[in-house]
Amino acid sequence: MIQIDALPAFSDNYIWLLQDNASKRCAVVDPGDARPVLAWLERNPGWQLSDILVTHHHADHTGGVAELKSITQARVYGPANENIPARDVALSDGDEVTALGLTFTVHAVAGHTLGHIAFYHEDAQRPLLFSGDTLFAAGCGRLFEGTPQQMHASLSRLAALPGNTQVYCAHEYTLSNLRFAVAVEPENQDVRARFEDVTRLREQNRISLPSSIELEHRTNPFLRVSQRSVKQKADERTGTDNSSPAAVFAALRAWKDTF
Repeated sequence: MIQIDALPAFSDNYIWLLQDNASKRCAVVDPGDARPVLAWLERNPGWQLSDILVTHHHADHTGGVAELKSITQARVYGPANENIPARDVALSDGDEVTALGLTFTVHAVAGHTLGHIAFYHEDAQRPLLFSGDTLFAAGCGRLFEGTPQQMHASLSRLAALPGNTQVYCAHEYTLSNLRFAVAVEPENQDVRARFEDVTRLREQNRISLPSSIELEHRTNPFLRVSQRSVKQKADERTGTDNSSPAAVFAALRAWKDTF
């Protein structure tokens, strides 16, 4: 069994640390800062960092990659269509990566950035998704490079994964995302219950992740753009008939950007 822990970085990033206790090997996802990883290795002598998985090129996800590779000789995997420091293996849609005995399928999920990828491990009992800045708990990433249509398609692809898929995104944005979700669907009791739960967690300085695909279907407005209540709210905001799910998504994303 692979253990997964979060190493906090900067103000709200999470570097995901995967650990194989049998081999004393570990892997990290999106190390924007080398220091939290090096500190963990120092506290846990005998462990080897063998793999670094990168979802996209932004500095808060790649800033520690080159230093970690130079110190540990870990193998670096990242998207083929982006400039990833010290990358050893360039990944495209449908490629497979094996780290710590787990096989991950690469999903191209353009939107936040054009070359963004996600890593999905298929397992009947414990499927895993490392979604970077594409799918957040109760939200999604800003569109820095892609279009609303691209991001909607990417989110729809991830939303089709099994409901019990554990979603490990890269930021602690859940509470602010749920505030927006409440504004979009004030009558959604699942959203209100999750907002209360996450409020308690954050008051105790506890992490709100991982999420699950099933939970996102019930509480993430960006995965609920086909719901009548969400479309109605988007139409109110734009004063138009957003006739397609992608148009509803675009209206919601523009609203969230100024929320």
